[in-house]
Amino acid sequence: MEHPENSAEYAGLQVNSGVEQPSIINPYLKRSRFRRRELSVDEMVEGILKGDVTILSQAVTLVESVNPDHQSRAQEVINKCLPYSGRSIRVGISGVPGAGKSTSIDEFGMHVLREKGGKLAVLAIDPSSERSKGSILGDKTRMEKLSQHPSSFIRPSPTAGSLGGVTRKTRETIILCEAAGFDTIFVETVGVGQSETACHSMVDFFLLIQLAGTGDELQGIKRGIMEISDGIVINKCDGENVDKCHLAATNFRNALHFFPMPESGWLPKVLCYSGFYGTGVKEIWDMIYQYIDFVKQNGYFDYRRNEQAKYWMYESINEQLRFSFYNNPLIQQRLQAAEHAVLAGEVTSFAAAQDLLDRYFLDLKK
Repeated sequence: MEHPENSAEYAGLQVNSGVEQPSIINPYLKRSRFRRRELSVDEMVEGILKGDVTILSQAVTLVESVNPDHQSRAQEVINKCLPYSGRSIRVGISGVPGAGKSTSIDEFGMHVLREKGGKLAVLAIDPSSERSKGSILGDKTRMEKLSQHPSSFIRPSPTAGSLGGVTRKTRETIILCEAAGFDTIFVETVGVGQSETACHSMVDFFLLIQLAGTGDELQGIKRGIMEISDGIVINKCDGENVDKCHLAATNFRNALHFFPMPESGWLPKVLCYSGFYGTGVKEIWDMIYQYIDFVKQNGYFDYRRNEQAKYWMYESINEQLRFSFYNNPLIQQRLQAAEHAVLAGEVTSFAAAQDLLDRYFLDLKK
């Protein structure tokens, strides 16, 4: 830096240039010293079976990765953990945004750990932004008690654009958690309303959290999430809201009589509770355990698990076909041109799609 004070005009005044500032990075720092060693598949499986939550978290990250190499390693880990899975109670929890799902899970989880013991895993699915593709992953902040409990494992995951609030990767994460010794697993969905069916295909009991004043009996009998629920609970039944909650529960009970009897033979119950104050939680879990005993006795529990495995086999096929189609070099070349043709009105959307599919299948035959 030049100092004008050092010019001849200012005789007798001189400013030193000073000392060059050192770099803020330590030149003696060896970055490789802090690089985490990549675990092998066998080491990862061994750590999961021992219940190491750090290794379990790494395995879940591997499952959620879109890197093809990571996906290949993840499938090896899952296949080796599969014989040790299937010994938990899986509970799906859904509801409209703001129904108090995360707060309720905090109370539900503490009740289970206090009354039944064991280990609890919470898989909280957070919606991803359509614009930035990012997720807040902040559901854990509402689970203050569970986040500090040594027997709980909370894993927030993004939807990453998947419909229905859960993905195939959520089901694979369930397998890893069961192999790690977690005997109760909560799957909290994003709460997308009446199209929530994917979560139902990976849990044993599907619990729907509702609020008072969200509709009448006509709203209740609409097909969708209502008819796949194994239990309906009305949250925020406290203070001046008690009468409204009981009225809403009556409406839901009346609406359930319009549905055909579920395959399980279980008529869903409607209960009221307060997630903030923790009242009514015991009755909800008595209902869940009663349901589990009921479906295990009539054989529906194992039947449903088998149907879920078959469902996700077909879902995996669809996902792999979609991945193969969009990563085909020929399709990648033609996709942009087809898009421009549709936007210009030269061809219909259906004709453009059919042309791309025909080219894709012809390329596979070569």
